[in-house]
Amino acid sequence: MVRNTVEVITLEDLREAVESGRRLRGYIGYEPSGLVHVGWLVWMFKVADLVEAGVDFIVLEATWHAYINDKLGGDMGLIRDAAWLVREFMRELGLPVDRIKFVDAEELASDPSYWALVINVAKSSSLARIRRALTIMGRRVDEAELDSSKLIYPAMQVADIYYLDLDIALGGLDQRKAHMLARDLAEKQEMRRAYERIRGGLLKKPIAIHTPIVTGLGGAGRMEGVEVDEVYAEVKMSKSKPETAVFLHDPPDVIREKIRKAYCPPRVLEGNPVIEINRHVLAAHGKYKLRVERPTKYGGPVEFERVEDMVEAYARGELHPLDLKNATAEALVELLTPIRRLVEANNRVREVIERVSLKVTR
Repeated sequence: MVRNTVEVITLEDLREAVESGRRLRGYIGYEPSGLVHVGWLVWMFKVADLVEAGVDFIVLEATWHAYINDKLGGDMGLIRDAAWLVREFMRELGLPVDRIKFVDAEELASDPSYWALVINVAKSSSLARIRRALTIMGRRVDEAELDSSKLIYPAMQVADIYYLDLDIALGGLDQRKAHMLARDLAEKQEMRRAYERIRGGLLKKPIAIHTPIVTGLGGAGRMEGVEVDEVYAEVKMSKSKPETAVFLHDPPDVIREKIRKAYCPPRVLEGNPVIEINRHVLAAHGKYKLRVERPTKYGGPVEFERVEDMVEAYARGELHPLDLKNATAEALVELLTPIRRLVEANNRVREVIERVSLKVTR
């Protein structure tokens, strides 16, 4: 359950929950806000892991959250089409979509008890704490000065977790502040009483499982003086910066060109997106195997069956950046073959990709 994660808050809580023998409920919420890139595969593969481990899993298609966050021009129909595309891509990649419950945020927003939870979360939180949590949206704290709806978002995300009666909240490290707020408020008597009054039963303190963030192809660069949560927003692979992302529907030649241009200094592991794609995407899906083709005078072909061995070889300078890039690109091309076939065969998929690509916003 903890494979390809950065932290679990707390591991002891997770161990106790598993050993209790009860069926656990988990979730991840994501904004259907644009085209799907390989960074999203980190959470998709982690969802599959948790489903296989016996967790009843919910994927919350955070449509209202995307609207508040100004995604896709506020076109709710297009936001929902983007969510449909995510489900189709997950299905084609062989993920257990038939054992996952997909929930549109509209289902929550149409229930008055949900908004009662949102209000009580806000009443139990200071304005400063809510403002600090705005980075979960990929936004700066000062952006709420121009649009006060942004302040509702963190309270909604915490209410999502409470409303769905979850044991586990899954997300990237950039979601940590929302998850910690949910854990902290779950211990407050006023919040517990409000939950019992609104929903009945005992308010759970969610276990937070955080996955790594895949750096954009341009690398991390210099980010001195920037809050750590803002760093995630600036350096992670992003659909709003297409040159930094490999999209699941990209043709093979485009994938090869993007990876060839990626930041990948010799021996450097930190902030290296090519290394991260191997660690957090390729090694997280089935059995890892990376075949590096190279001339005999440069050591000849080599095959890695453990990502750790590849990383160690790269750190020692035994693997040239261009050789690693070429091998990684070919591995991605192979991984994404089912998506390419879907795009070629399905008119609606192509039409949604085209319409979404014209409306992608920061």
